[in-house]
Amino acid sequence: MCNGNHLRILLLGGTGFLGRAITAAAVTRGHEITCLARGNGEILDGTVFVQADRDDDNTLAAVSDQSWDAVIDLTRHPVHARRAVRDLSAQHWVYVSTSSVYIRGDVLEQDETGPVVDALDSDFLTDMSLYGAAKVACENVYREHRASHTIIRSGLIGGNGDHTGRTGYYPWRFAHASGEDVLVPDPTFPVAMIDVEDLAAWIIACAEQQHYGTFNATGNTTTLSEVLDLSQKITGSGAVPYVVSNEVLDAHGIGSWMGPKSLPLWVNDPRFRYVATLDTTAARKHGLTLRPLRDTLAAALEYEEHRQQPRLAGLSDEEEEQLRQGI
Repeated sequence: MCNGNHLRILLLGGTGFLGRAITAAAVTRGHEITCLARGNGEILDGTVFVQADRDDDNTLAAVSDQSWDAVIDLTRHPVHARRAVRDLSAQHWVYVSTSSVYIRGDVLEQDETGPVVDALDSDFLTDMSLYGAAKVACENVYREHRASHTIIRSGLIGGNGDHTGRTGYYPWRFAHASGEDVLVPDPTFPVAMIDVEDLAAWIIACAEQQHYGTFNATGNTTTLSEVLDLSQKITGSGAVPYVVSNEVLDAHGIGSWMGPKSLPLWVNDPRFRYVATLDTTAARKHGLTLRPLRDTLAAALEYEEHRQQPRLAGLSDEEEEQLRQGI
């Protein structure tokens, strides 16, 4: 067990949202980290970067002649996981999975024993509706082929860098209200999110401590109402929430969770009412700590204010006004 000493870490990925945060956490804790990725995002100072496309069968040859203290893998393609255990040597393996592996979305805070979907039986994920199945297949590779492993089933990740717009939409909308109110869905809908920096720090801790097993990782369960209240307070907005019924939202073609013309952090389907919630007792016993939700929302808002790409979730001013006229 490494117990927080200097580690040589190989991160398969490392330039995207979570990957950058993992890299930053490793550097902050004094570890040597190598990121193997296509390199489509920012490469942080203090890291070794190896540009590679994991779709190529021999791409891991560039790092396979070394022995790593820990390998951290974020992939969603089962063939990537199989090649990693085939080609790489490490004392410990951390695989970042997802809560999307669970079959049930109507169970409040289900634990790690909850039933999961069948594993994807192909090499690559080509249909995002099978995302959970692909992650199950990757989990199985590490569970079956590497005795020393941590599998982390993450819930919704928020905070600085959330390009999906899910965690930053409501703070941003209150900061830039298109009217005297902000149109919102059912405020009692259960919500949970984990700050990307908290998740990243715990991923590195799992590599340091070589925690064994499968763990849920997300934030405390609350409601959309608290998110809205904090969004108002963070921004000092004078706008107030105006609740629109599920039936009206559906009639106007407003989507849920994410994507164009949507309202995030809510799903208009009782089968998924608790989809964001997870029992994280085991992770917290193994050192997972969480910052206040307010801080995560404020960090997400800061990102939204400097966003370079189109917002991927929520309603535009025009869409909100159209919906307002139809209420």
